[in-house]
Amino acid sequence: MSAAERGEQAPLTGRRGPRPAGQATISRVAEAAGVSRATVSRVMNGSTSVNPELAARVRAAALELDYEPSAAARRLALGLTGTVALVVPDLSNPLFQSVLRGLSRAAGQAGRQLLVAESDEDPEEEVILALEARRNADGLVLASPRATDERLRALGDRLAPLVLVYREVPGLDAPSLSIDNAAGIAQVVTHLTGLGHRHLAYLAGPPGSAGNAERLAALRAIPDLDLTVLPGGSMFEHGHAAAGAVVECGAGAVVGFNDMVASGVLTGLRELGVPVPGRVSVTGFDDIPFARYTTPPLTTVSIPQGELGRRAWERLWSLMNGEDGGYNVRYQPRLLVRGSTGPAPS
Repeated sequence: MSAAERGEQAPLTGRRGPRPAGQATISRVAEAAGVSRATVSRVMNGSTSVNPELAARVRAAALELDYEPSAAARRLALGLTGTVALVVPDLSNPLFQSVLRGLSRAAGQAGRQLLVAESDEDPEEEVILALEARRNADGLVLASPRATDERLRALGDRLAPLVLVYREVPGLDAPSLSIDNAAGIAQVVTHLTGLGHRHLAYLAGPPGSAGNAERLAALRAIPDLDLTVLPGGSMFEHGHAAAGAVVECGAGAVVGFNDMVASGVLTGLRELGVPVPGRVSVTGFDDIPFARYTTPPLTTVSIPQGELGRRAWERLWSLMNGEDGGYNVRYQPRLLVRGSTGPAPS
C-alpha cells in the first residue's frame, strides 16, 4: 500500500496544465493521484470502499488527464456483459413485439444490448433458454412465461435479477408487471350481455398460459352464462381452425383468448358465410396494432404494451444496480368497442 493510501497527503498540482502526450492510462492517473492502479480501478467502477479523500483525488486526476475508462474493461472487471435478455413464448405475436420494442429502446438508451430468445410455447424449452440467457446477460425479463409457479420459484435465485411481464408469481422474489385479466373479461362480458348475448364460446389459449387460466376462471365465475370452451391456442391459425366449431356449438358471441385468435376466427367465419356481427359477435384481448383494421374492426381489450417494456427496464436496471426493484403493478385494461360486436340474433 502506498503512502497516499495510508492517508498521507500527495497533493495534485493546483493548476490545470497541458495534457501529456499520448492517451491517458490508468497508470498515469494512479501516478498523478499517488495511489495504486487498483485504487483507481475501484473508484472508476463506483466502489464505495475507497477513502472519500482518496476517491476525490483519483477523480480529480482523471479529470486533469482527461482519462476515460474503457466501458468494456469496466464490465470485464465487474463480471458484466453489457447485455440484458428477454425470453418470450412466440416472437411472431405482435403483443411480444411491442414489449420487445419498448424494452430494447430503453435498454439502448442506457448503453445496453438486448438478447432475445423464443421458447415456442414450450415450458421446458423456456426454462433452458432462461438459464442460458441469464448466464450470458446481466439481467433477465420473462414475458408471459409458461413455466409453472413452482418451477419459477425454484429457479428464482438462479435467474435474478429478474422481472416478470404479463405474469405474477406469488412467493417469487422478482417484481412483476401484469394485467388484471379478470377485469378485462368482466368488461367484455358486460358488453356482450348488454347486447343480449347469453351463450358465449371461449377460444382458449395455450394450456401453460397463466393469462388463459385467469381469463377462463373469470368467465366460469360469471353466473347465468351459457359458456362453451373450445380448444384454441395463441395464433391466427388456431382461431381460423375453430370457426367451424363456433358455428356448430351455436354460440352467439366468441371471446378470443387474444386478438390473433379472434382475427383468425373472424376470417374463418367470413369464409363460411357467417355474418359478423349479424350472426356471431367476436371479441379479442390485447389491442394489437392491426386489431382496428380487421373486417369488421375488432372489439377488444386494450393493454399498455409499449409501457410494459419500458417499465420492465426501469425495474431491471434498479435490480442490476443493487437497488429495490419496486412494487408489483397490475394494469387495468380498457374495453374498445368496434364493429365486430352487435346485438344477439333473435
